[in-house]
Amino acid sequence: MMHLYLIRHGIAVDRDDPNCPPDTERPLTPKGMKRTHAAALGLRALDVKPDAVLTSPWLRAVQTAEIFCETIGYSSKKIVRTDALKGTSAPSDLLRELQSMKAKVVLCFGHEPHLHLVIGHVLHTSAKITELKKAGLALLELERISPPQGRLLALYPASALRLLAK
Repeated sequence: MMHLYLIRHGIAVDRDDPNCPPDTERPLTPKGMKRTHAAALGLRALDVKPDAVLTSPWLRAVQTAEIFCETIGYSSKKIVRTDALKGTSAPSDLLRELQSMKAKVVLCFGHEPHLHLVIGHVLHTSAKITELKKAGLALLELERISPPQGRLLALYPASALRLLAK
């Protein structure tokens, strides 16, 4: 059994900003960093101790992963960047990667709509169950990775995570 935490990146530079870098290099804004840290304090309040942390290689997801890991006391040197969490990846790519892991608790940092597609894949539905807000979190309990069998245990928008930290 695996507990899979899917976390969307924090607030990043707007695509419409004339100074916006290419999508893969869009950084978190100062407000995004502050709110992401506040959300990470909520995860710390839940006392989550990951065995592994995976992130999209896109800058805003990497920065979000680093902020969360620093806040919960997980070494950012152990974060694994994987193409399976890019916004353009298929949900099955992530599940294939998870299958080779021995971890019981995994944090994954990525993008929408990819993360809600992963949730739908695990729950065997094409219905849009949720769209994670920036720095929001979904917790899945995976009984089996292949073929996927699991259930959604919790959804925490960033605002709820920030409240948990108080």
